[in-house]
Amino acid sequence: MEKKPRFVRRELPPREVSSVSLAALLAAVLLLNTLLYLYLNKFYTSSGRAETDAGLCSLGYFRLGAVKNCSPWLSCEAINREVRKLKCVGEGAVKKVFLSEWKENKVVLSQLTNSELKEDFLHGLKMLKALQSKHVVRLLGYCEQQFTILTEYHPLGSLRGLNETLHIPKYKGMNTWQRRLMLAIDYVSVIRYLHSSPLGTLVMCDSNDLDKVLSQYLLTSDFHILVNDLDALPLVNRSAGRLVKCGHRELRGEFVAPEQRWPYGEEVPFEDDLMPPYDEKTDIWKIPDVSNFFLGHVEGSDIVRLHLFDIHAACKKKDPAERPSAQEVLDTYRKVLTLLLREAAMPGTREML
Repeated sequence: MEKKPRFVRRELPPREVSSVSLAALLAAVLLLNTLLYLYLNKFYTSSGRAETDAGLCSLGYFRLGAVKNCSPWLSCEAINREVRKLKCVGEGAVKKVFLSEWKENKVVLSQLTNSELKEDFLHGLKMLKALQSKHVVRLLGYCEQQFTILTEYHPLGSLRGLNETLHIPKYKGMNTWQRRLMLAIDYVSVIRYLHSSPLGTLVMCDSNDLDKVLSQYLLTSDFHILVNDLDALPLVNRSAGRLVKCGHRELRGEFVAPEQRWPYGEEVPFEDDLMPPYDEKTDIWKIPDVSNFFLGHVEGSDIVRLHLFDIHAACKKKDPAERPSAQEVLDTYRKVLTLLLREAAMPGTREML
């Protein structure tokens, strides 16, 4: 009779310790979730991510560098008088690009090089003016008469140089799966913005291969992504029965979506008039390939790919109607980032609970 109470007393301390440990663990998890929420909320609304931002000027104005006041877009006269070309830094089918200077600020001056493509150039300018947001390179001025556009300069250049940039000692600390996944989120955010833009559903047509896609985007100094080239951005309007075709030539290769390829076989010569049009789901097809480039081969990137496997498989559905929207892809990417950051912060949490 004496032993039973002693046995009960010996059992109580372990139960009390276990309860305290569990309470501490739950408190730590709650704290971690709160910190993750604050961090991710800051990330999703940080520079380059929000649709609207207090730092943006009203339409027709811009702010550059440390200047607090907004200035009106530069006119033909102001560009000719105040902008000085420094050197040519690129040339494409439509325009030549010059690193230039305006009031001690580095800027980019783009000029039409092929008069036969002036409609493409003017369409790009129209899109640039209408889509000014945290997703689009900042417009500083333009001159339609001289087919000239002035935009903000980003020294890290296009996304084609991403891997080289990440191997520079200054930026090696950015070469992690976390930062690379954030870049993929930025990219999908741009696609989502274009698909639900103020002008309607826009398709990124300059995207027939990976290199071409990467050339359309800029990497900012704080490691965000901006779309830079908007020359080929047709509008889908389903209610009006308006679909699009990206150019008038035959597209080949696995990178472009199945509906963008000639559907009648090798025995039938390609004819643009016979090529069926398509919609914005062509952009969704390409997301897994572009994201695979962003993720690279750093430690942890394969784990990210594993978590994105299902959404990427959905993006590659042959039937465009079965592919997810850009918003659905973006939501999944963000959930994966949250999950993996939580697991990285407390790797043994699941087993302990």
